[in-house]
Amino acid sequence: MRSLISRKPWQTPVKIESNDPEAVEQLTASLTRLLTDHKGPEQTLVALCIGTDRSTGDALGPIIGSALTRRLPHIPLLGTLDAPVHAVNLPDKLKEVHRTYPDPFVLAVDASLGRLDSVGKIDVGPGPLQPGAGVNKSLPRVGDAYISGIVNVGGFLEYFVLQNTRLNIVMSLAEVITEGLHHIFASPAGAKRTGP
Repeated sequence: MRSLISRKPWQTPVKIESNDPEAVEQLTASLTRLLTDHKGPEQTLVALCIGTDRSTGDALGPIIGSALTRRLPHIPLLGTLDAPVHAVNLPDKLKEVHRTYPDPFVLAVDASLGRLDSVGKIDVGPGPLQPGAGVNKSLPRVGDAYISGIVNVGGFLEYFVLQNTRLNIVMSLAEVITEGLHHIFASPAGAKRTGP
């Protein structure tokens, strides 16, 4: 007899160690479940990679966006090193997403600050993220789901901390997140590709 118990949609964030040998597989599995539980079949998956190339710690999103567009040039994505999505243009870029994709499922990708024992971890979860929170900026909440790479310790002198983040940590996080997103966007079930 088949069970009639329904599985509740995924509600709590998952933390993934970026240096775990199975980090890409864990991220891909987490994203697959998240999209299965939360993305509608007609929604277009749009990656919104937030950050700036003017700060090492805050460059995570644009590095990922650039790497993905080199590998999969036609995916729905905003935020690269050439055309970053940052505090100044974020409201306009959100409008652009909704003009271009009538029913988007926005996956926000951003760097964050955290506790010392969380540096180098990747948070994945449903719901929006709050860009700029680590540096006390008031920006709109973004996304239907998020990926956040914890690049450094928060709590004091946040701008200085982001400026002095080790590039190695940012690149290690970017490599894992790029691979995981590549698996999602390259899979037939990963994204409904529409738009320009």
